[in-house]
Parts: sequence; structure tokens; C-alpha cells
Amino acid sequence: MPKFDFSEYQKQRPMIQLAPLVDIAFWALMFFMIIAVFNQMEVQMNLTLPKSKTAIQSAQSAGKIVINITKEGHFVVNQREYNSNTLALMLAQVSKLFPNQQVIIRADELTYHKYVIQALDACGHADLSDVSFSTLRDETSK
Repeated sequence: MPKFDFSEYQKQRPMIQLAPLVDIAFWALMFFMIIAVFNQMEVQMNLTLPKSKTAIQSAQSAGKIVINITKEGHFVVNQREYNSNTLALMLAQVSKLFPNQQVIIRADELTYHKYVIQALDACGHADLSDVSFSTLRDETSK
């Protein structure tokens, strides 16, 4: 029966390198901080959302597109203002890169219906089908 001799290098116990773990933790922290800042910018717009008694929280992806519609009918995405034509072009470009992109429409409660329909048409022409609306839950009348 052959006897194997292990070298000193092979006898050493495995060690965990801390420097790569710290690097990974740092980059993960930076990633989540940046995502949180962009997510917060979208919800800090001065919009009064409509209230719904049956509003439910839906699952949201990290890279969702939030279309804010002001009561004057301006479309705002990522702090940039669009008209209906440029919104459709931007959504078409996004759809080419990310076919299953989630879109959330946040319209002010005083927004005319035609502006919401223009946003829906832009999503439809861009073949984006995962569209949802943002509302607040009506807690006053249960």
C-alpha cells in the first residue's frame, strides 16, 4: 500500500482572504446606495396620487421605468421632461434593449385622462406590456 507524503503547503488549512470580501461588500453597498437614490428621486416629485380602496403592493424590479405625469400633462422620467412623441421614442429604445421592462405610471389625480392614455399608447407602441399604475391606499373609508 503506497504511502503519500503531504507537503507543508498541502497541510495548511484554507484561509479566507479578507481583502476581496471587503471589496465585494463595498461595491454591493455602493450599488444599493445608488439604486436607492434613483428610486427616491422618482417618488419625490410633487404629485398627488389618486386613492384606491383596493390598492395592493406589487412586486417591482430594480430597473423599472417610472413615468410621472403632472396635472399639466408633462411626462417626467428620471428627472427629464418628455412630450408624447419623445416619450414613445425613448420607450421604444428601452424596449429594444430590455424587452420585458416594467413600467409604472404615476399620474397626478388631477391629470386629464388623455395624458394617461398617451403614456399607455407609448408603452403599447414600444411593446412594453408590464405596465402598472401607482396609487395610494385609501385608509379613511374602510
